[in-house]
Amino acid sequence: MQRAALLDAARSLLSEGGTDALTFPALAQRTGLARSSVYEYFRSRAAVVEELCAVDFPVWAAEIEAAMQAAGTPEAKIEAYVRRQLALVGDRRHRAVVAISASELDAGAREKIRAAHGGLIAMIVEALAALGHASPRLTATLLQGIVDAAVRRIELGAAEDPAEITEAAVALALRGTGR
Repeated sequence: MQRAALLDAARSLLSEGGTDALTFPALAQRTGLARSSVYEYFRSRAAVVEELCAVDFPVWAAEIEAAMQAAGTPEAKIEAYVRRQLALVGDRRHRAVVAISASELDAGAREKIRAAHGGLIAMIVEALAALGHASPRLTATLLQGIVDAAVRRIELGAAEDPAEITEAAVALALRGTGR
């Protein structure tokens, strides 16, 4: 129960202030626990990050996968892949993952994030292969780069409306992945 409260507090802190806001004193204050109690659950900030990834990323990925499965054609799957990720930008789980990915973490935490990200990219490889791409894994990685750039643009509060950014990313993805 307290572990879940600590993770929820960590999501809030990351969403509100990025990785700099994720401190044990802040976690203790948000949850009403003593600072020493936070250390009973997590040995370091990286451990909090690793657990957030382990808990939140599969839920986020399942939402993207469900959107893709509902799409009929490879092109529609690509569109769903891009749109669903960008629709999740306002979600606290997503904001936490974005903040986490931008932080300076230990090698173990970084590897877990890379592995989770690799699973996300793997979702789109089949659709790209169905379109006849000779290197669908490479294309999937580059497609994710488009999504990541759009996410950053939305997160930064760019001059463009998030819907405009989404439409531009979808158009670029579909034109760039078409055969």
